[in-house]
Amino acid sequence: TTTTTTTTTTARPIIDAMINDIQDSGGKATSFVPNASSTTTPSMTKVTIIVLPPPDKISRNNHPFSPHSISDSLVSHGLMNLHKSSSSTTTTTTKRTVQIHVVDDRIEEHMCTAAVAIARTLPLYDSTSKPTFDPLVNVTFHDEKGDAVTSEDLHRTATAVAEGVRLSAKLGDMPPAELNPDAYAAMCRDVAESLSTSGGGGGANERNDVVTFREIVGEELREGGYGGIYGVGMAAACPPRMIVMTYVPRDDGGREKVEHVALCGKGVIYDTGGLSLKPKVGMCGMKHDMGGSAGLLGTFLAAVRLRLPTKITLILAIVENAIGPTAVRNDDVLTMKSGKTVEINNTDAEGRLILADCVSHASNSVEGVDVILDMATLTGAVSVTTGKKHAGILARTRAMEERVYEAGLRTGDLAFPMLYAPELLRSEFASRVADMKNSVANRNNAQASCAGHFIESHIDEAYDGDWVHVDMAGPDSKDERATGYGVALVLGLLGAPGFC
Repeated sequence: TTTTTTTTTTARPIIDAMINDIQDSGGKATSFVPNASSTTTPSMTKVTIIVLPPPDKISRNNHPFSPHSISDSLVSHGLMNLHKSSSSTTTTTTKRTVQIHVVDDRIEEHMCTAAVAIARTLPLYDSTSKPTFDPLVNVTFHDEKGDAVTSEDLHRTATAVAEGVRLSAKLGDMPPAELNPDAYAAMCRDVAESLSTSGGGGGANERNDVVTFREIVGEELREGGYGGIYGVGMAAACPPRMIVMTYVPRDDGGREKVEHVALCGKGVIYDTGGLSLKPKVGMCGMKHDMGGSAGLLGTFLAAVRLRLPTKITLILAIVENAIGPTAVRNDDVLTMKSGKTVEINNTDAEGRLILADCVSHASNSVEGVDVILDMATLTGAVSVTTGKKHAGILARTRAMEERVYEAGLRTGDLAFPMLYAPELLRSEFASRVADMKNSVANRNNAQASCAGHFIESHIDEAYDGDWVHVDMAGPDSKDERATGYGVALVLGLLGAPGFC
C-alpha cells in the first residue's frame, strides 16, 4: 500500500471501499482523502492501494511476492519522477513526502525483496534542467495484523541492498562522458576507502575487517599479459584498467572455513562495437554495457556493510570499446592472461575477452578461491533464451546451478539455467591460426551458452573450484533505466540475512 498517514473517520470508509473494490481482482485504486495532520486549512492526501497477485497465480519460476509488479505499480504511480519539481523553482514547502507501507502475512520472508523492488523506482541519476531535490520517502513493513517488522538484521539487509541497488543503477544511468574509465575507477576507490575507514555500519571499523583496492592500468595490463582487457580498451581516450578490491572478514561467523568468492564484472562503459561498428539504433543504450560490474560493485558495498562472513575478491574490467587508429581489428590475434591466443572475428564480441582475463586472474593469481562468478550484459541472445526478467546462468556443476537459481527465487533477481555442454559447443570458436576465435560460427547454436563457455575456457586448468556465469543483459535495464540487477542475487548467493 502506498499512502500517507490518515486516521480521520472520514478517510477510513474511503480506504475500506478502495480495498473492497480491488482485493479479489488485484490491481490498484487511487483516491484523495482528508489529511489528518491538517489542523487549520483543510487539505487532501493522495492514497494509492496496490494489491499484488495472489501466490497461487505466481509460477514456480517467479518470486512469490511478485517484485516486478511492485516496481511497475510504483513507477506508474509516478514514484520514479518524485525528485523532479513541477515548477521552475523549488522550496521546502513543495517537497513531496511519501509513505510506503508493505503488508503481507509472510513479510519477514519477503521484506528484503520488497526493499529491492522499491529501491529500483528511486533513481539517483538525473540530468534534466528542472530543479530536483531529495524527496522524503518512508518505507515500513508490516505483518497481516499491521504490526511493524522490528528485526534489526532484516532492516540492515533491506537498507544495505537498497543502497547497493541504487548505486548500481546510478552507474548504469550515467552517460559515458561522465562515467569514463577514469571516473569509474575513482568511484570504486571512493567505495573502498569509505568501507575501509567506516566498516560495515558507518562507525569505526571496530572489528578490523580488511578492505583493499588496487588497479592495473594501460601499459601495465599489456606488460602483465592481460591481452583481452588491453586489446579492447586501447583505442579509447581513457586507458583500460582492471580493478581488484578485496574484503576479508575478521569474524568467520562460527564457520570452520570461510568461503572465498571471486566476483568478476564486465565494465564496458560504452560499446560502439569497435571496428565492427554497431548501427545507430543498436548503439543507443550501450552505456548500460557496464551493468555487470555495477551490480557487483553494489554487491561488494552491501556485503561489507552487512559484514558477511565470506571473503570476497572483486575483479572489474573497465574499458571503453572505442574506434580509432589503435583499435583492435578483426583478424588480429590477442594473447590472453591465460596464455591462450584468440583470433578476433568480431570486435563487438568484446565482453567475453575482458572477462576471460578476469576469470584467468581469479583462477591463477588469487589464492584460495572457492567460487568464481562472472556477471555481464554479455549477449542479446540471452533474452531469447531466458527472457527480459531472468538472467541466464551457465554453471560448471549442478549444485552451483541450483544454488544460483534458488538465490534468484529468494531475492527476486530471477535467473534460469542455460545449456551447459562445452564439449558440444567449443567447435563454434574453431580457428586455423589461433587457439580460438572470439565469436561463434553459427549464431543459431546456443549462442548465449557459447559465449559463457568462451569465458570458462580461460580458467586455469589447475583451478578446482566452482564457476558460474551470469548473463544479465535482459533484466539489466527497463524503459531506458538501469535496474541495479544482480546485487540481490549475489547477496542471496552469499547468504545475506533476509535472503537465506
